[in-house]
Amino acid sequence: MQTILYKANTRGNANHGWLQSFHTFSFASYHNPNRMNFGAMRVLNDDTVAAGRGFDMHRHLNMEIISIPLSGDLEHKDSMGNQTVIQQGDIQVMSAGTGIDHSEYNKNNDREVQFLQIWIMPNQRPVSPRYDQIKINEHHLKNEFVQILSPNQDDEGVWIYQDAWFHMGEFTQEQTLVHKLHKKGNGLFIFVLEGSAHAAGELLDRRDAIGVYDIAELEITAQSDSKILLIEVPMQF
Repeated sequence: MQTILYKANTRGNANHGWLQSFHTFSFASYHNPNRMNFGAMRVLNDDTVAAGRGFDMHRHLNMEIISIPLSGDLEHKDSMGNQTVIQQGDIQVMSAGTGIDHSEYNKNNDREVQFLQIWIMPNQRPVSPRYDQIKINEHHLKNEFVQILSPNQDDEGVWIYQDAWFHMGEFTQEQTLVHKLHKKGNGLFIFVLEGSAHAAGELLDRRDAIGVYDIAELEITAQSDSKILLIEVPMQF
């Protein structure tokens, strides 16, 4: 077993007034040569956007971009004609492919919006740009990991052009689960959204993470009532 620990207080931070962003990996003005990616995962940004503010239209190429709202309402518009609002309990995916322009704005003028934006490097390029979003069945999250993303169009959750799987769960204190990886050679990134958990010999508090590879399965124990995101990605791509 190989591990890489990512404590919340070691992340890069950009405070633009209207945007507070924490970067697990090098992004924009934050550059750390030891934190460029975890396997095929290139970006994990933990963003809080002020009321009524947001990101103007900008372009992406050849990247799988996943947004997971944690609170509030995030309005999305793009060059394919999509105009939607994503909320807590949703997951959104864009295959940028040959090119897509999009904007993201806080829909509300009276409260912040919080969301994760995750970039996964694709295993196919170029592809036609694609957009999708679904509601996660939050009733199934209690004390089990629910699949919310995979490489398979007909499988549970959204899908992307990469052999990656995302799972999310909410756990009561002292609940233990063993998670089996889907594909040999993949690594598992455990990100504690709320609460605390024990994994791979480390105690992870809120917004801490650990990347683990050279494993087939991993035991995870909630140390308190917790919400946890699992991201499985190829380590070689």
